[in-house]
Amino acid sequence: MGSIYKRGKNYYIDIRSNGRRIRRKIGVSKKLAELVLKDTEVKIAKQEYNFDSIDGNIFELFKFYIKYSQTNHQPTTTTRYKNVIFNFQVFLILHYPDINRFSRLNLALFEEYKDFRLNKDPRELELPENFPFSIPNNCTKASTRTINYEIKTLKSIFALAVKKNLCRENPCKDIKPIKIKTSEKPRFLDKNECKIFLENCGDFLYPIFYTFINTGLRLGELLNLQWSDIDFKRKKLCIRKKSFWIPKTEEREIPLSEGVLEILKAHKPANVNNSDFVFPDKDGGILKRKLRKDLIRIARKAGINNFTKIHTLRHTFASHLVMNGVDLPTVQKLLGHSDIQTTMIYSHLTPDHLADAVNKLGLDWI
Repeated sequence: MGSIYKRGKNYYIDIRSNGRRIRRKIGVSKKLAELVLKDTEVKIAKQEYNFDSIDGNIFELFKFYIKYSQTNHQPTTTTRYKNVIFNFQVFLILHYPDINRFSRLNLALFEEYKDFRLNKDPRELELPENFPFSIPNNCTKASTRTINYEIKTLKSIFALAVKKNLCRENPCKDIKPIKIKTSEKPRFLDKNECKIFLENCGDFLYPIFYTFINTGLRLGELLNLQWSDIDFKRKKLCIRKKSFWIPKTEEREIPLSEGVLEILKAHKPANVNNSDFVFPDKDGGILKRKLRKDLIRIARKAGINNFTKIHTLRHTFASHLVMNGVDLPTVQKLLGHSDIQTTMIYSHLTPDHLADAVNKLGLDWI
């Protein structure tokens, strides 16, 4: 009934049914075009396809997007997107079971969703019989940062739907993120905690966690770090796009301290199977070890409380930069934050630095 064809770099679907014709540009992925073609053919056969409207089914879009993500993103990224979709679907089914079309989504609904995620513990929800999902035991109330990430992800999902002509406009394009209160101070390790933690790491994990603390890398950035990303002459590390991995934000360079350079130079001769990865797995590929479990074990052994997340090491890097007088825009650039508001969580560490800056101004012109 239908076919796909390629024009330039892009694939298109072409379907005829009862004198009507559908032609749509899908993109550069042939696999995605095949999925869209098959899905459209099934809808036409079931008489569920509306030729005169692009008010699509929300739940069908989510299925489509997960397939799209599995083709175009890393597995860990797809897992995060699945979690966002899961949370939004639970909300819809509980509060708006009759809504399944894009046109019925509105600003008030998304504002209610933010409140739902902020104040409702998923494990305490009263679920009706035959509820299509089970709530995992590790689900909790969402932080403001998590909710903002979920809204941003939903915007991306619906933006793709608009691009693929699955809906007319993005229903959550005007949703604003929740303002992060500066009182929400990030956990970071002080100098003594860093010292004790590293002393308990052992030979294999020491270079990994030392690099985390002294570069502020995200977990994905460290796992996908290759020797070609490190310029020992310029003393810099580059986070850049690769054929098998795309960084969360734009490419950036991070200057390396003498300590990190020495650690990496000493670590390179012990590289597994001459792997391109700086911290490879036993087979020379990307490290599959559960580093968070290692971190929790080491923190417990070292007697460090409230330290259970890899991201705390990133907070540690940023916090010590700010406390040593580095301005927030520079910290933003080093961390790869796309929005300065994200970096503002460290602003409470800068009062003395700000006072010094004002004092340097002087009143010489009066």
